[in-house]
Amino acid sequence: MNIEYKSIKDFTPRELQDLFLSVNWSSGSYPDKLVIAMKNSDAVFTAWDNQRLVGLINVLDDGIMTAYIHYLLIMPEYQRSGIGKSLVKMVTDKYSSFLRILLIAYGSETEFYKHCGFEIGEEKVPMFITSLWT
Repeated sequence: MNIEYKSIKDFTPRELQDLFLSVNWSSGSYPDKLVIAMKNSDAVFTAWDNQRLVGLINVLDDGIMTAYIHYLLIMPEYQRSGIGKSLVKMVTDKYSSFLRILLIAYGSETEFYKHCGFEIGEEKVPMFITSLWT
């Protein structure tokens, strides 16, 4: 496995659909919207195995203080190989001068993010208005 990391925002709908659906994220059902979402993201870092998109992290930021990691996805067969940590490091390096980098972690993902330096916010609750089911 020879993983290549890139900072790009242009994807085919199929590349994003395959990645998102590989981890059962309902966003993958909207590949055309995902293409636009990635183009509109402030930063997108990706992992490729040859021509196959196997990992992605994207960030939305306000330009000076706060960066929000919206997506971090790694295809299941590539998980636990250091790709996720590498992508998170790319983000934390890029945003090292910002005062806050935040994300929403779901249950089993919490330990991974703790190993990457994130802390659980005390008395903070994520809140949503969404039509997505995952």
